Amino acid sequence: MNKKKKNLKQFSRTTGLYLLMAAIAVIMLWPFIWMMVTSFKPNTEMFSYPPTIIPNELTFDHYVQAWRAAPWERFFLNTTFVAVVITFSSLLLSALTGYAFARLEFPGRNFLFILLLASMMIPFEVMLIPLYLIIVNFPFAGGNDLWGGGTGLLNTYSALIVPRLLFPFGVFLMRQFFLTLPKSLEDAARIDGCSEFGIFWRVMFPLIKPASATLVVFVFSMIWDDFFWPLIVINDQSMMPVQLGLQSFQTSQYTTDWGPLMAATVWVTIPIIIVFIFAQKYFMNINVQSDK
Repeated sequence: MNKKKKNLKQFSRTTGLYLLMAAIAVIMLWPFIWMMVTSFKPNTEMFSYPPTIIPNELTFDHYVQAWRAAPWERFFLNTTFVAVVITFSSLLLSALTGYAFARLEFPGRNFLFILLLASMMIPFEVMLIPLYLIIVNFPFAGGNDLWGGGTGLLNTYSALIVPRLLFPFGVFLMRQFFLTLPKSLEDAARIDGCSEFGIFWRVMFPLIKPASATLVVFVFSMIWDDFFWPLIVINDQSMMPVQLGLQSFQTSQYTTDWGPLMAATVWVTIPIIIVFIFAQKYFMNINVQSDK
């Protein structure tokens, strides 16, 4: 009898937990669901009251209008190139730097790591003006001489990529994960005659797939969704990323073409979902491996 009560209590607790998680999932997904539903509504139904969750009439006109409103092929090409380059550079540089902080002994290691953590507390808005001045006055680019005089790296891929090749969070994440790996692995590699870089590349780096997947999802989604920095350094439409492309549906200061905007936002969101789906196998295992 006691065993039945215990099983019933455990079943009730588990069921309640799943219901709570399902409710939270619905709340988190609701803006995306509403955005997708709105993209299929005709204009006459979009602002109807009471609002309709399931459209009475489906239309694909907003998707056609959205695609014709701007050069989306170019926007997607720009964003994909910038996001992929920054993601892979951040992954490699973060892994190398994190490995050095976790495994190598050198003077000032702890002090430098504290400085790295302190840099994470600096808001991007504080660095905005110095970064912009560096981009504009970058020597021998955009008509600049050694001291400036031109546009520098403005309206180039370099303006979007160079300031974000490495993130302090990535270094911190990689260092913490490298610290969980047993030291016997690198000792065995050294006995076999492996170099320090060989130990990193052949032994340690393949073991941090969960951390790598986490960093890839974090960096790719952040760069794909970035709006503020491209708005500062890009004003040429041929160099714009997708987030700036969404501005084309704001026809004036007070008017927005909501139907095409919702349609364009749907397909802009899809690449991030695809990246997460491919990375989730390792992303979901990060807590499990950390516990071990």
